[in-house]
Amino acid sequence: MKEELKIEITSTFEQLYQTLSLFTQGEINAIPFEGSWTSGQVARHIIKSTSGLKQICDNNTQKLAVNPEEKVPALKQIFLDFSSKMNSPEFIYPEIKDYDKELLLSSIQKIEKELVYITENYDLGLTCMEFEMPGFGNLTIYELVSFAVIHTKRHIFQLTNIYKALRN
Repeated sequence: MKEELKIEITSTFEQLYQTLSLFTQGEINAIPFEGSWTSGQVARHIIKSTSGLKQICDNNTQKLAVNPEEKVPALKQIFLDFSSKMNSPEFIYPEIKDYDKELLLSSIQKIEKELVYITENYDLGLTCMEFEMPGFGNLTIYELVSFAVIHTKRHIFQLTNIYKALRN
């Protein structure tokens, strides 16, 4: 379980680095089409939604009689449905400003390291009692880290579409 999750983290974040690297510094802040975020805003949203997971895992956790992976299929079904449009919760909405590509990449690298650290060093079956995901309730550490990966994959798809739109 831990090894597969670690591989999933590193391959997903490698894909994220490769996708973000396609953008020039100028393109990071370019609006590709009306109603879209810039690639910088997408990266900032990923950072805001996946930062601080170690703090959640360090807070109140409990060993409940649940399958630690139980909610992962539902998370995948919802977040990897690229035909559906979602609205971001306010607290992880990216600020409207110019972003520095290198700072974004640096922040994302720290998050990847933190996710790998959590996967290697925590009991992934513990349930995080201080955090509830809307529609899902409390998640296990495994589900929380899996969400970070699944959510990032959704936005890699979005970044690819932004890149294509800017090139057309």
